[in-house]
Amino acid sequence: MHTMWKGSISFGLVSIPVKLHAATENKDLKLRQLHKECHTPISYEKVCPGCEKEITNDDIVKAYEYEKNKFVVLDDEDLEKLKKENDDKSVEIIDFVKLEEIDPIYFEKSYFLAPNDGGGKAYALLREALKDSGKIGVAKIIIRSKEQLAVVRVYENTLLMETIHFPDEVRGTGELQLPDDQNVSKKELDTALMLIKQLTTPFEADKYHDEYRSALLELIEEKRAGKDTVEATDAKKPAAKSNVTDLMSALQASVDKTRKKPGKTTAKKRAPATPKPKTGKSKGVS
Repeated sequence: MHTMWKGSISFGLVSIPVKLHAATENKDLKLRQLHKECHTPISYEKVCPGCEKEITNDDIVKAYEYEKNKFVVLDDEDLEKLKKENDDKSVEIIDFVKLEEIDPIYFEKSYFLAPNDGGGKAYALLREALKDSGKIGVAKIIIRSKEQLAVVRVYENTLLMETIHFPDEVRGTGELQLPDDQNVSKKELDTALMLIKQLTTPFEADKYHDEYRSALLELIEEKRAGKDTVEATDAKKPAAKSNVTDLMSALQASVDKTRKKPGKTTAKKRAPATPKPKTGKSKGVS
C-alpha cells in the first residue's frame, strides 16, 4: 500500500512514529471524450481568454478574488513561507470525545495509520486505550499545505484517521425552503414507522454494490468482445500545428512578395536600356 505521508501521532508527551495510507479509493470509471469523426481523444489547452493565446504553467500566478474581477496576487514566496511555518509532520491529538457526538456531515476522507520504525508498542498502547475508553481523538494535521481537522479512532485492528470539516465549512440550512409538519396524521406516521421497522436490519457493507458501475463494465466488455471498438488517429501536437500554420503564412507571404518583384525588376531594367539610333522613318512604314 502506497505511503503518502510519514510523521507522528502525539498526545500529551507521547509521540508515535506513523505512516499514512489512503483507506478508500474512487472506483468510478473514467470515460474519455473523443472526436466523433476521427476518434481522436479531446485535449483541453490552457488559453487566456483575454490574450487569446495558449499559456504554460510558468505564465500562471495564484490569486484570491475578493470582489468580482478584483484579485490579490500571491507569489510563490508568500505561499512557501506559510508552508514552512505550518509544515509540521504531526497528528496532534488535542481532545478525546465520543464518536456519536460528531454528526456524519463533518466527515470527509479516511486514512489508515500504520506504525513506522520503532513505533509499534506506542501504537498498540494508543489503540488499546481508545478501545477501552470508547473515545476517539480529535486532532489537527497538515496535509498538502492545508491544515485539517481530524479524528483518530480504531477500525478493526488499525488506527484510522478521518479528516473532518471545520464548522465554518459546513453550510447552514437557514436558506432552505423546508416544509413544516404538514399536519401529518397519526395513522400516516404509524404506517411509516411500521415500514421502517420491517426494513430495519444490521448494517452489512458487503451486500451493497455499485450496480451502475457493474452494468457499465459489463457493457464495455460486451462491446470489446464483439469488436465494437474504434482506434484513435494520431493526434497532432498543438505546437506543431501552430508552427505549420506560421510556416504556411510565411511561405505564402514570400510567394506573394516574389510575384510582385519580377514586374518591378523588369521595369527597372527597361528604363536604363540604351536607345536605338534614330534612322528616320522609312517611306513604306506607316
